[in-house]
Parts: sequence; structure tokens; C-alpha cells
Amino acid sequence: MATETNDTATEAKAAAPADTKQERKRALITGASAGIGEEFARQLAKRGYDVVIVARRGDRLDKLASELKEGGTDAEVITADLSRPEGVTAVVERLEKGDIGLLVNNAGFGTNGEFAQLPVDRELMEIDLNIRALTQLSHAGLGPMKKSGAGAIINVASTGAYQPVPYMSTYAATKAYVLSFSEGLHEEAKGYGVTVTCLCPGATRTEFQEVAGIGEDGIPGFLWMSAEAVVEKALGAAKSGSAIVTPGLLNKLTANLPRFTPRFAVRKISGAMFKRAATKE
Repeated sequence: MATETNDTATEAKAAAPADTKQERKRALITGASAGIGEEFARQLAKRGYDVVIVARRGDRLDKLASELKEGGTDAEVITADLSRPEGVTAVVERLEKGDIGLLVNNAGFGTNGEFAQLPVDRELMEIDLNIRALTQLSHAGLGPMKKSGAGAIINVASTGAYQPVPYMSTYAATKAYVLSFSEGLHEEAKGYGVTVTCLCPGATRTEFQEVAGIGEDGIPGFLWMSAEAVVEKALGAAKSGSAIVTPGLLNKLTANLPRFTPRFAVRKISGAMFKRAATKE
């Protein structure tokens, strides 16, 4: 008799329609209003993620969120300037809720020109955004991920992280920090099931060059990649648990060349290249 009752209950349970929505993965992307950050949001939405998108330009975020929602993605907007403490605090508080399974630290900018002639306040803002904010958000994101035993962080650096870059000295130095920091976290975090991946893209067609004041003439056309291709490589690398990804064969070769070249030669070559790439007035 007991066997018949159990069988009946099992059949009824199997026949009943599912009345609970499967919880979706959620990603937080900084610098999501354009370029690589926007592309991360779009590709993650296609992969079944809900997203929290962060940037200074709220109008652009609202437009992107509306487009993603039309496709069935829950898109939450946080308008914040991550070069300012109050902006970082807002995102830290969101991460501390503990539902973010993937953090993409993409926000950042570069400056171009002779360091002594650049406004120092702008250089310090660059350090605050590219280093300080990324460090704080990584710490806030890692805590809940460690507790749950799962998650991933993608920190966006640059091929400039591999060598000094005269005329972009501050930018390259901040990205060298991001690379070293991310590699260290990768080793620490993998022990509790979290992957930290550093993305080191080369020349990518985004608004970055305009903000940094870099013309395209000094960079060979074959070195340029699309944001779509860069993000695809980054997500694949994070999924496979890689510590570093440098999209594009030529970018890989460029990134590794400094290991086999005297440092004086590396800085002279990169300095000549980026001096030519500076926008002429």
C-alpha cells in the first residue's frame, strides 16, 4: 500500500508544471556605456545572463538597458563615476548583495602626451579609476564569490601592460598593475572555485582612442580588432579558467616580444610608435 502511495505522488509531481523560474546568472559590467563594456553586456545577455551595467553616462545605459530588456534580459542601471569615492561606494554596495556571479572591471581611460605637460589632476584621476576602483570592486566581488565557492572576475588591462609606453606612461603603468594584480588574485581565488582572468587587448575599435587623444595613423591596420572579437575571446578564457588572455595572434607576439628584447629598445620602439599616434593639433 505504501509503495502505491509513493508511486502516485511521484507521478503527480512529474505531471505538475514547473511553477518556479530558474534563477538566472547575473553579471556586473563597469564602463558599459560603450565599446568593450557595452559588448560584454550584449554578449552576456545572449548567453543567458541578467546584467547590472555601470558607467557615468546614464542616458547611454538607459538606452542599452531598454534594448536588452526587449530580449528578455533583466538589465539594472547604476549611473556612477568610478573615479570618485561615492561612485565606487555605490557599486561596492551592489556587489555586497552577493548575487553577482561574474564581475567585469572594464571602466578605465588613457591619456596621451608628454607627462610633464599633462594636467596632473587628470593623471591622478586615471590612477583612481584604472587602479583604485578596480581594486575595491575586485575585493567587494570576491567576498561573496568565495563564500559561494563559484564565480569569475574579468579585469581589463591592455597589451600596454607588458612594457613601458612613453607618451602614455601613466596608462601603461596602471595596466601593468592590473595584470600583476589579476595574476596574483588568480592563484589565490582558484583554490575556492573562483576564476580571475586578465584581458589584455591590443588596438580595439572603440571610443578609447578619441578619449585618450590617439590617432589611428600610427597603428597598423592589421593590428586592430573589433570589440566583439575581443569579448568573445575574453569570455571563452574565463570559462576555461585562464589567468590571462591576449586576443589576436599578432597581439600575442607583440606582448611577448619585450621578454626577448632589451628594455631600452622596447621603450624606444613603443615611444616612437605612440608619439606618432598622438593626435596632431
